[in-house]
Amino acid sequence: MSRLQALDPAAATGKAQALLDGVRKKLGLVPNMMRTMASSPAVLEGYLGLSGALGAGQLPATLREQIALAVAQANGCHYCLAAHSLLGSKAGLADGDVLAARRGDASDPRAHAAIRFALAVVASRGGVTDAELERVRGAGFGDGEIAEIVAHVALNVLTNYLNRVADTEVDFPKAPALANEAA
Repeated sequence: MSRLQALDPAAATGKAQALLDGVRKKLGLVPNMMRTMASSPAVLEGYLGLSGALGAGQLPATLREQIALAVAQANGCHYCLAAHSLLGSKAGLADGDVLAARRGDASDPRAHAAIRFALAVVASRGGVTDAELERVRGAGFGDGEIAEIVAHVALNVLTNYLNRVADTEVDFPKAPALANEAA
């Protein structure tokens, strides 16, 4: 049972109703995470705004999903692992790519560098070393793309933490356990 109440879209009013209607129009449904965020329209609006802006950024959808998977794994967010496993697949990631991202890896060297940098940002709470920054630059990422990696980490930390606090009911197919995890 969720620890924060998910707003029923049929009972929503005002700004929450408008935001949830927009989500339903775009996605065809309203995921529980967004219903939970809607208890504060400011949170849902902020999430949708940053997510939308980053979706139009320089990083491809597959890399955005790989970062989301790595960050969700690092933060132990089962909701986000389930959601981004599905979204990653829809973005073109094979099952092996999804699992590799959760392990902090990728077969593509550029994606690998971005994932490792994102995990360094998480682990150091932004205090990455000069060497970590040079590694991601050495993989061909410019300052704008590096800023977007950091922004994706921040966006995913928001959703990971909110879903962990709320214990949001997972409404996506459950992500499989990694080989070294309990099911």
